[in-house]
Amino acid sequence: MEDAVAPLIDFETYEENAVNIGTQQRSADMMRFIQEVRDDGLYLIDLTKTDERIRVISKFINQFEPEQVVVASARQYGQRPARMFAESIGAKSSVGRFIPGSFTNPKLPSFYEPGILIVTDPAADQQAVREAVGSGVPIVAICDANNNLRNVDLALPANNKGRRSLALLYWLLSREVLKLRGKTTDEKWLEENNIDDWESTF
Repeated sequence: MEDAVAPLIDFETYEENAVNIGTQQRSADMMRFIQEVRDDGLYLIDLTKTDERIRVISKFINQFEPEQVVVASARQYGQRPARMFAESIGAKSSVGRFIPGSFTNPKLPSFYEPGILIVTDPAADQQAVREAVGSGVPIVAICDANNNLRNVDLALPANNKGRRSLALLYWLLSREVLKLRGKTTDEKWLEENNIDDWESTF
């Protein structure tokens, strides 16, 4: 058996922020990311796979220039973390309602040609996903137990509906992307980025 890699943060922190709490429905696509189903019917996401995917996705993001990265979030609780993620790594954010044609119609003021699209939820962000697919843009998505992965190139299995979960996920992704660029360390990131500041306040 291979030695386990130390998690990016302790699993208790993931659990405290409900990152592993899925939905009561499970798609066939997400079966491989599910650890178990609770007595109340909620599917629990395997945090070891969540942790692994954050590493993989951070490396993938860094294959693109910062300005080529676009993060979208129609979900209310994902909007502030997505915007802060974009600001921290130099990417572009599209939060709230996605304007149709933003990736396909050069005449629109909102037009942009992304190199990679990151979405908070492939279902809620389906307009952005659809346009990215049509343009051949790779898609990274935070995917809950009930999500379909048909148009997702790289899934981050996690609770994509909870305020604290989304804040922690984008906080971690930002940290790991910048660490790989040599721009920060765990200690420096903690000093400069209070996780509470990343949570949406509605």
